[in-house]
Amino acid sequence: MQSKLLIYMPVLTLLLALPARAEEGRLMAVEENDTFTSDDDRHYTQGLRFSWLPGDVASDSPWNAPFSWLSDTTPIFDGAGLFKRQYDWTALGQSIFTPTAIHTSVPQPNDRPYGAWLYTGASLLQQTKTTNYDQLENAELLFGMVGPAALGRLVQNDWHQFIGVQAAAGWNNQIHNEPGVVFSYERKWRFTQPLNDTFAVDAIPELGGTLGNIFTYGETSALFRIGHNLAADYGPSHIRPSLSGTGWFDKDRLDGNWGWYLFAGAQGRAVGRNIFLDGNTWEDSMSVDKKPLVADLIAGASIFWSTHVRLDFSVIERTKEFYGQQGHDDRFGSIGLTVEF
Repeated sequence: MQSKLLIYMPVLTLLLALPARAEEGRLMAVEENDTFTSDDDRHYTQGLRFSWLPGDVASDSPWNAPFSWLSDTTPIFDGAGLFKRQYDWTALGQSIFTPTAIHTSVPQPNDRPYGAWLYTGASLLQQTKTTNYDQLENAELLFGMVGPAALGRLVQNDWHQFIGVQAAAGWNNQIHNEPGVVFSYERKWRFTQPLNDTFAVDAIPELGGTLGNIFTYGETSALFRIGHNLAADYGPSHIRPSLSGTGWFDKDRLDGNWGWYLFAGAQGRAVGRNIFLDGNTWEDSMSVDKKPLVADLIAGASIFWSTHVRLDFSVIERTKEFYGQQGHDDRFGSIGLTVEF
């Protein structure tokens, strides 16, 4: 029964989100997997997230209330200048982590434990336009479960059975059930330099932090892009922890309908907590000694036709996350598809 509730809860969240702007919304799916870029099946091995992206929040809409409350009580979303606001509703997300040796049921004390994270939540996005740059703020709240209730064993081994691959044998050793809450805040600045009437380049530095019993870290990153219609967004969306991106899209900044760009960037994280390395918060479980500094390198391409359809592809290289981690750095691919309804 608990597993069914965890599946239905994100669906209810999506249905509640639709009235925000039901006539103008886009559905985004992001799939991340190590098999896109290597023969590995280890560590961060699978991530999937579905999001609903309604249109801009009207100035007289009650959906401004959370922004106004945060503006009144914190230093974010100050509302000064020319700004727009949007929501990014995470209807369903799941991330799966495994050790390197997945075909043995024997616990692997020197490798990362099995674990999964099933979650839902929402992001508040505000873009502020200034004379010299654009700024995007992103405040995100995610909540869900880790442990057997996150259905990692079910998803991985059913998929392995479907494609005719040996099942992962050690899920009995996964971290235990624990509810999780994660709050993240990021601020991006976009500096654009036109090259001619069609092409431009931009740089998007970012500062942010994440706090919760699942992940706690501070991060800094930068993304560089070249292409057409860069003003419509701030880069492709990814699954945390990563150079996150957002679902933000500003159709009013389009020059023609087609947009595309190539991008490359990096993110550095100072990690205070990662439950998939540290183990459970309030009880003993499998764990490893995590590294306090982790970096991601990213490169890829995006193409879109107005708000109607969008496709993103990224390759991410992640430095070693724990002491004693064997082999090369982790590498995985990310594919994002957004369609308008």
